Amino acid sequence: MTRKPTISQFLVATSLALLLIPAIAFGQEKLSTEKAGTIGSPTGKIAFIRDKNVWTMDVSGINQTTITEVGNASGRLSWSSDNKKIAFTRSGKVNLQGPDNLGGNHKVYDIFLAYVDSATNNNTTYWYRLTDGIGSRDPEWSADGKTLIYYKDMNANFVNAFLPNYQICLLSPPETGNEDLLRKDWQNMSEFFISPTMNADGMIAFVHMVKTSEGGFRQQGIAKLHRDKFMASLKSVNAQSKKMANFVAPAWSPDGKWLACISNSMNTPGLYLFSADFSEKYLVFTPPPVTSLITAAPSFSPDSKWLTFGTRDGSIWICDITGNGARRLTGPGMDTNPAWSK
Repeated sequence: MTRKPTISQFLVATSLALLLIPAIAFGQEKLSTEKAGTIGSPTGKIAFIRDKNVWTMDVSGINQTTITEVGNASGRLSWSSDNKKIAFTRSGKVNLQGPDNLGGNHKVYDIFLAYVDSATNNNTTYWYRLTDGIGSRDPEWSADGKTLIYYKDMNANFVNAFLPNYQICLLSPPETGNEDLLRKDWQNMSEFFISPTMNADGMIAFVHMVKTSEGGFRQQGIAKLHRDKFMASLKSVNAQSKKMANFVAPAWSPDGKWLACISNSMNTPGLYLFSADFSEKYLVFTPPPVTSLITAAPSFSPDSKWLTFGTRDGSIWICDITGNGARRLTGPGMDTNPAWSK
């Protein structure tokens, strides 16, 4: 006679099946030590945001120092090539109370410089403003230190703007140069590019935003274009970002071999590496239980062998590109957006 499983047996079987799901979902290929090459000990410093101020620390997590006390730092940080300055974003807010209940809160941003030497001299209240269009954010310094790349909401200074218009810009040289919008047809665009990162050859990886059926926008995936060929058709960009769907927050390695990014897929979350042509994919790190990775660009060490990144419990981590050597440097707390020195 065939026996029907009891309720307790069914629950045990179900629990075991659920335990197996992460193992299947996260069973992604990792970069081999042979392909990664020699990996030494990490060196340098890491800048990060703590409680909306800019801080730095050694890669061991010690010597944590306040660099700039602004109270509204937000988003990506980037070191200058001489490691004397850190580009960062400050956030603000417009509160429109129009007639007939029109309006609401509207976020605004601009890019500033923090000076490491100022903090060394006990002056943490000095900074320098780079942009003034109240829409620029998430800067990254070019490898040669001559250009700053970032994205900007072209509608930020329209207090009654219904939707943003995000465009990728270059500022050359960063402290005295003119802003260059890479898409010359930006006024007619209905799809947008955000979170840019540029390698030494001028190849820009970014997140492609497309319209939703509800009339808003969503991050579809990552695409890349050379800075001199940024007027490529949106159709070709769409084809790229569909292949890289659910990947966001890209960051080039200094040697140009790898693109690190975050997967925001519920099935395969984690920090990933792609080869420069996107043909190879490797899982680097999956977050520990009860937290997740922040969808902010990770940052490579100068030798391209290590990565730093943040988790949503306010912690800063590092690990090498094979996924080994993972350790928490700070937190849990209020730390985010780490950036490795050059």
